[in-house]
Amino acid sequence: MFDGNEYPKSIEESQFEQWLEEGRESKMAYEYMLIVWDELDGEYHPEYVDSREKIRKYPFWGETGGHSATIAVYDLFSESRITILD
Repeated sequence: MFDGNEYPKSIEESQFEQWLEEGRESKMAYEYMLIVWDELDGEYHPEYVDSREKIRKYPFWGETGGHSATIAVYDLFSESRITILD
């Protein structure tokens, strides 16, 4: 996943699936998973949020901001990628 020049690094499908499962199994009522790139660590990590309003926790990849950027957002239950329109 995330292969290509537009992404900083690829990710294994199995890692992605594990993150989805962890979000669904959480005791918190999360709805969405953010795939976040951390420039300092050079790694992706998941962030889970319970509402669309919290999706903008980090700037999106390509926007100016700090050292962390959201690469993609997924609905935890349908596993569909969410497109955010301002």
